[in-house]
Amino acid sequence: MTPRSIAVVGAAETTQMGKIPDVSVIGLHADAALNALADCGLKASDIDGVATAGESPVALAQYLGITPTWADGTAVGGCSFMLHVRHAAAAINEGLCTTVLITHGESGRSRIGGGRIPQGPASLFGQFEAPFGPVGPPTLFTVPVLRYLKTYGLTEEDLAWPAVIQREWAAKNPRASYRDPITVDDVLSSPMIAWPFRKLMCCLVTDGGGALVLTSAERARDFPRPPVYILGTGESVETPMVSQMEDFTSSKAFRVSGQKAFREAGISHGDVDHLMIYDAFSHLPLYGLEDLGFCKPGEAAAFIRERNTAIGGKLPMNTNGGGLSYMHSGMYGMYALQESVRQMRGVAPAQVPGAKISVAHGVGGMFAASGTIIFTNEA
Repeated sequence: MTPRSIAVVGAAETTQMGKIPDVSVIGLHADAALNALADCGLKASDIDGVATAGESPVALAQYLGITPTWADGTAVGGCSFMLHVRHAAAAINEGLCTTVLITHGESGRSRIGGGRIPQGPASLFGQFEAPFGPVGPPTLFTVPVLRYLKTYGLTEEDLAWPAVIQREWAAKNPRASYRDPITVDDVLSSPMIAWPFRKLMCCLVTDGGGALVLTSAERARDFPRPPVYILGTGESVETPMVSQMEDFTSSKAFRVSGQKAFREAGISHGDVDHLMIYDAFSHLPLYGLEDLGFCKPGEAAAFIRERNTAIGGKLPMNTNGGGLSYMHSGMYGMYALQESVRQMRGVAPAQVPGAKISVAHGVGGMFAASGTIIFTNEA
């Protein structure tokens, strides 16, 4: 992709966030879509490309009255929306469509009008991991994190710091689910979920969603909001089974996706002003910082503990409060993208002064997939 050839011109989340007991999943998609369209002054009839996960792009298009010339239903978990941005940029550059709407909506808490299809017994997970008794992400993610802690001589306290610092960011965000300060002791005394994860190390379960509108940079100048340009993109997948990771202390998908995005953007790590790393659990920012190359292996915990990612730090990270304190309806990637766009527009509740480049990095499954998008507000 040619850097800066594609721009985000519309971005918005659902009207309500957190607990929305009276709106279905498709309704959340539509609400976010209409908000994003209003943000850029477009109508549904102006859209000729659609992408979504957790809902069929066919259902989405029909519900909104759109007959697109391009559609993407890539669904690889929480980073699906990063991949949608990448695929949409390629499609617009190739002339397959001109204006793409990417939507997300989940009734993760209220469970209205939607539910996930469990992996069947014939799947790889069903054959080779489920018989050993894992019960969802909190138990599956313990496999790599325990090896990571042992390899680098880290402790539970190191897993507590991301939650503490991200709560500080959340305190500045009126839309965050939890804003009250917490301490390391608060995290370590919260209920045990699955060793070593305490409750405050685990993501929220909320309702909500978001949507983005992308078009060519040439057209983007005609829209009401300042365009946010796509500088670099990357994606990769490794394995649907966490037990089969090449290295439990590092995600191959993270490394491949991040390296591709940075090469495409033509930037160094020192150029990055703002960082969003998907944080369904508190270990993910550690892996992200290391696999993206901001820290050496085993050094991310100290980097966070020394407040480099905190307010006033040299690398502000997860400034909306993250999946641990802001929102997490099941697939968090859209919320990370939204915060990157807000930062590049200069309108984030916890705005990073003078930020010019933002990286949004996501995970899908238990390190199964990854997507990386690098944004800039400089043409």
